[in-house]
Amino acid sequence: MGKSKNATRHAARELAFQVLYGLSFTPAMNRLELRRAFVLSPHNAHMDERHLGEEPTGFAWELVEGVWTHSAALDATISRFSHHWRVDRMGRIELTLLRLAMFEILHRQDVPPKVAINEALELGGQFGNSDAKTFMNGILDAAARALANGSLCPAAPKPQTTTLP
Repeated sequence: MGKSKNATRHAARELAFQVLYGLSFTPAMNRLELRRAFVLSPHNAHMDERHLGEEPTGFAWELVEGVWTHSAALDATISRFSHHWRVDRMGRIELTLLRLAMFEILHRQDVPPKVAINEALELGGQFGNSDAKTFMNGILDAAARALANGSLCPAAPKPQTTTLP
């Protein structure tokens, strides 16, 4: 059962990454647009126009909604640990993966930080530049250590007022 859950979660992370990456080109200005982008994503094979009136569910949706809701705080945390790299200068693939993993590290009690980091690095190898894995690992590992030692704590969610760049 564990393998099936892990495989399902990996597929959900991949879907969430693809939706969030797409939003980096065409941002969602509100939750309705976010839901539409998720439902109509070409990578979300089991959903179509008929599902637009339904509230999405599942791990992939939770990740997409969480990253979108917390994007400003996630970017601030990424900036804190990305020495000499501004968020706006990072590649879209790497930034999307960093946001996704940082959200899991800070806001998903059911996901060990090590798992979030490993999944981001695996997706980075699949979709991004393999040279960026060290960069991403450094940022995510530093954040996970800071969370563990109490020098970093997740912020309370705030209403979405910004869009993903």
